[in-house]
Amino acid sequence: ERMNTEARAPMLDRSAIERLIPHRDPFLLLDRIVSEDRAAQTLVAELDVRADAFWTPGHFPGMPIMPGVLQVEALAQAMAVYVARTEGFGSKLGVFAKIEECRFTRMVVPGETLRLEITMLKLGSRMGSAKGVARVGADAACSATITFVIPPDGALPRSGGPTTQSEGVAE
Repeated sequence: ERMNTEARAPMLDRSAIERLIPHRDPFLLLDRIVSEDRAAQTLVAELDVRADAFWTPGHFPGMPIMPGVLQVEALAQAMAVYVARTEGFGSKLGVFAKIEECRFTRMVVPGETLRLEITMLKLGSRMGSAKGVARVGADAACSATITFVIPPDGALPRSGGPTTQSEGVAE
């Protein structure tokens, strides 16, 4: 089902998203969740690309273009919302394990709305993957297959500074 976001309220707004995933401004790259289909294992989110976004002054001066890596991050955050709404996951933190088949096919600029479509491919207790497509209107801007892992308890640094590799998940 295609949803007309102008005519309908979002399924989840930004404050509801903040209750599900740990990302915060300036790095929360989702404004709303517009649809979710558990049977099809899909979720659609949107980001309004703003002229005052943290990256606009430097990428690039006088010609702001949303960095591709932030488009991939936005797709990953949409996947994180889907996973957080899955029974048994809750507040577990997933981190990137792999980004495959990543393509950038259109520039994204302030004033546009980035539609983030994810389809889960696998979801296990400690890892998962999804195919993501970021669109402006009907045009694909970015696509990638993203894999995440949930590190074991205690493997992630909490605050204060970096850990050594032997303290992290790369052991």
